[in-house]
Amino acid sequence: MPIKYYKLFDMLNRKEMKKTDLLEIAGISSPTLAKLTKGDIISTDTIAKLCKALQCQPGDIMEYLEEEPEPQ
Repeated sequence: MPIKYYKLFDMLNRKEMKKTDLLEIAGISSPTLAKLTKGDIISTDTIAKLCKALQCQPGDIMEYLEEEPEPQ
């Protein structure tokens, strides 16, 4: 997946928050938190909830990284 959420987890560390704190402050579910941790696809609604809860912009919590092509 070319979208990475390491910025989100860096932000949580700087704010001295745990990943599970997102469940309460952003109103997301445990399966969604698991998707974030794995770097899976999440909805734009979830991104909006995270940005609202953390008072940030999408680029502050995620980044597009182009995947390396598979060797032939």
